[in-house]
Amino acid sequence: MISDSSSILPIINELINEHPNEVQAFRNGKTKLLGFFVGQLMKRTKGKADPKLANKLLAEKLNS
Repeated sequence: MISDSSSILPIINELINEHPNEVQAFRNGKTKLLGFFVGQLMKRTKGKADPKLANKLLAEKLNS
C-alpha cells in the first residue's frame, strides 16, 4: 500500500497534464470525474495507492 503523498503527487501531476480536458470539465462542475482520476491513479500504481489519500490529494489538486 502506497500511503506516502510524496509518492502519489508526481503521478497526480502527470495525470493532470495528460488529461487537460477532464481537468477543465471537473472544474466546470463535473465532479464525478474525480472517480476517473482515482481510477487512472490506481491503474498507474497497480492498485497500491491508498484510496482515501488518493481521493484527498486529487481533490485538492483539481480544485486548485
